[in-house]
Amino acid sequence: MNEVINFIIEFFTYPTTWLMLGGAGIIITLERIFPYNPNQKFFRDGWWNDFFWYNIFQSLVLGYIIFQLISYINGMTGLSKLGLISGLPFWAQLLFFVITHDFYIYWMHRLMHHNIYLWRLHEAHHSPIQVDWIAGARSHSLEILINQSIEYLPIFLLGANPEIILWKNVVNSYFGMFIHSNINARTDNFLFKYILNGPQMHRWHHSAEAQIGKFNFSTKFAFWDWMFGTAYFPINDKCQEYGLKETKFPKNYIKQHIFAFRKFKEYEL
Repeated sequence: MNEVINFIIEFFTYPTTWLMLGGAGIIITLERIFPYNPNQKFFRDGWWNDFFWYNIFQSLVLGYIIFQLISYINGMTGLSKLGLISGLPFWAQLLFFVITHDFYIYWMHRLMHHNIYLWRLHEAHHSPIQVDWIAGARSHSLEILINQSIEYLPIFLLGANPEIILWKNVVNSYFGMFIHSNINARTDNFLFKYILNGPQMHRWHHSAEAQIGKFNFSTKFAFWDWMFGTAYFPINDKCQEYGLKETKFPKNYIKQHIFAFRKFKEYEL
């Protein structure tokens, strides 16, 4: 128990944690000043569920579990002692893991939308009927366990600087909050259309009309969608509806997890 408490205390003492909180404050402020949907309330339906259970409780619990799992694998293999990329500058290590993981998550994200079993895990992420800075935190714990284990394991095994994890978390949080934000950001310029992802592109991925989804799977780098033919970027149209149009999704955190294991109907198989 003391080990868990120490893990939580250390998490909140890292400077990068406060950078993430500062980023959240900036995005929240921009949502209030330049809202995409002006009538959307700050405490919209499901806000507390996403903020506390997913963003705080689940993140801390899974963060501890994933850290222990990776530490065990690292101890069993001893690969980190080889220091395969430890000689690279810090910025090069960070850029390497940001790009390679984003490439992985593009294809994993795409697979989750086209595999009926993985879609059941990813479904929770598409259930909010209003998207904002914290909506992106809503993801089934098994989806997070799979993706973040795959994300952080190479950082350990390749002998990267341990602080890469902290700074990669900052990058993850900034993009996660930004692309889901209720900011009326005109990101149809070259940088935010073809290179970096933004809310103008990503909100179409959460459109209720998209359902299981056929486009805009990128998280940080928009060029994956353009490269692999899944980009959708209407400039003048405005996304009106979000969520799972034909699925009555539970509102309770526990029920949302259990809902992923319901029986398949014949037309789903």
